[in-house]
Amino acid sequence: MQAGPLNAITDVSGLAVGHAQDERLKSGVTVLLCDPPATASVCVLGGAPGTRETDLLAPDATVQAVDALVLSGGSAFGLDAASGVQAALRAQGRGFAVGPVRVPIVPAAILFDLLNGGDKDWGRYPPYRALGFEAAMASGTAVALGSVGAGTGALTATLKGGLGTASTLLPNGVTIGALVAVNALGSATVGDGPHFWAAPFEEQDEFGGLGLPFPLPDEARLIRTKLDPVPQGNTTIGIIATDAALTKAEARRLAMAAHDGFARALWPAHTPLDGDLIFAVSTGQAPAPAEPATMVALCAAAGATMARAIARGVHAARPAPHDVKPCWSDLAGRPAR
Repeated sequence: MQAGPLNAITDVSGLAVGHAQDERLKSGVTVLLCDPPATASVCVLGGAPGTRETDLLAPDATVQAVDALVLSGGSAFGLDAASGVQAALRAQGRGFAVGPVRVPIVPAAILFDLLNGGDKDWGRYPPYRALGFEAAMASGTAVALGSVGAGTGALTATLKGGLGTASTLLPNGVTIGALVAVNALGSATVGDGPHFWAAPFEEQDEFGGLGLPFPLPDEARLIRTKLDPVPQGNTTIGIIATDAALTKAEARRLAMAAHDGFARALWPAHTPLDGDLIFAVSTGQAPAPAEPATMVALCAAAGATMARAIARGVHAARPAPHDVKPCWSDLAGRPAR
């Protein structure tokens, strides 16, 4: 297996990504657009999720495909971002047809970034609907990483988080990609050092090429979270996508497998105070898994690709005024690539 040419979720054909952010607010929105609409499902393993329209992603629900998926900062206020994306898609004539009316299908998930040093005095209405519209209109195949979009103000237990992406080309020609906003309760790095928990899955030094520390430091197993010293909100939200043709039930299984990437890249993960959620998308432009072993390989790649995306998001974070956590580049004593 190897990374795709863009090493981004947009290596899966039919997908585009857009970001919008407000630097003063220290928050933003990331949108994944599917053209044509794609089969999708979701798996939530965190205890504190915030979502919109995830019920329709159940295998027995009527709507079979989505037009877009939204990852947003702003906690529950950020759910407004999906309305802005809907407005952009409606203007393009996109959406689920109900007689002469089209309703864009735009599930969304949010992370908590209200205590990150940004100015949240936005007046009567939060800015996320406008940011959602802007992100949808700015979509393309190039995907910026780090302190952009939904990752603008993201934090982990020890460092700034960020927006990450990665892709994997399987030997059978299938592509799988991940997109994630890392705002975890736990840490993406080992102990006090710059080494990433996701190191065994790294491709071509994409997040520093440091490997794992040897021997592992004594503090590696210490649980470091945002609860110490001051409680803060947390969530890692992501999307796993493939061009393999999957049913909604198979897409949910892929989302479940991609959660292994959270566990490989973050310590701890899936806590009662995380909102850990992964959407899964199938564009159906490659053959369906023909046998169980093919689906097993796809699920394994999902976990590895998500782990890489998480590390890349933290690795690419950039310093900004009023930050409350350092960046990985500060910790490593070198500029992030």
